Amino acid sequence: MRKIRHLRAASAAALLGIPVVLSGCGMLGAQSSEAIDPPPPIQEAAMIQAAESNGKMATLPLTTVYLQDQQGLLAPVSFNLPASVDASNPKTALDAMVLGGAYAGMLPEGFQGVLPQGTVVQNVTVHPDDKLAVVEFSGNFAKYEAKNERQILEAITWTLTGLPDVENVQIWVDGKKLSQMPVNGTPLSERLNRTVGINLDLGDSFATNSSPVTVYFSAASPSGIQYYVPVTRFVAPGGDKVQAALNELIKGPAKNTELQEVMTGGTQLQSVKTEEDGTVTVALKDDMFTGGDPVPSELLQSVVLTTTENASGKDAKVQIEWNGEKAVMADDNQDYSAPVSKPEHINEIPI
Repeated sequence: MRKIRHLRAASAAALLGIPVVLSGCGMLGAQSSEAIDPPPPIQEAAMIQAAESNGKMATLPLTTVYLQDQQGLLAPVSFNLPASVDASNPKTALDAMVLGGAYAGMLPEGFQGVLPQGTVVQNVTVHPDDKLAVVEFSGNFAKYEAKNERQILEAITWTLTGLPDVENVQIWVDGKKLSQMPVNGTPLSERLNRTVGINLDLGDSFATNSSPVTVYFSAASPSGIQYYVPVTRFVAPGGDKVQAALNELIKGPAKNTELQEVMTGGTQLQSVKTEEDGTVTVALKDDMFTGGDPVPSELLQSVVLTTTENASGKDAKVQIEWNGEKAVMADDNQDYSAPVSKPEHINEIPI
């Protein structure tokens, strides 16, 4: 029995107040005489490719982009593309973020792109030596509401910096590098990176000299699929970023969101140590769990995502110690007894 579920039943119900409804329930037995629109060409190609695999699901390439979920928050979503598409091309990722674009029919239920409809991604040039991605948009890129500007900026930056060779981003429109966003005038630094934050949670004690940390909470799609949402909070400067981030993870999500806590009320962070090889060892304690109990997978995965996001190395590995033991098994049978890396693709949510 998963203890974290019991915790949610008692506390998260008050926060969420909305039951998760399986998307297919209302469709069973329904009849309609209306014509059904054919799927978009790219989605149709993927369906044909799967059908031609002799009944076996075809292995299609994955791409990860930051989309808006039903709460209005950005989340990384990894979804399949047709084999004919170069999933490693950063332009493909940005194309998938265009509202009503070519890939709109392939996005999971409850998620949508944030780039304005009609946006044309003219080119994305990656400079490996500088770890810089230069993205060039057409003028249609500026056709968005001012209130959406910050989210568009975050989605572009976090999608491109998720690529192996990219740490910084520049945005160009119609051949000119932007020094500020075109609608609401948000200033742009020479090179954008993940220090811009994502889904900012300023809290009640924000100070101008604070340092950003990003933590990963849990959420559920309309069909009940669990996924992770990054949230940037601000902490006192000068301390260990990983330790500060994990303490924020233990605090849980803000009360005015539908995000779900991943820790129990009794979880304690005992220590954070970085080994010579860059491995970050995180020691956690929770008396709610006795020896041999499997640990909720979303708890462990959130720790890995949060730790790697805030560690100094982009490819840092995480060793989790649980109640003094290195032998840690998740309730989905994944073994965390050895150091683990951040998953290559986060939130694989079926359509």
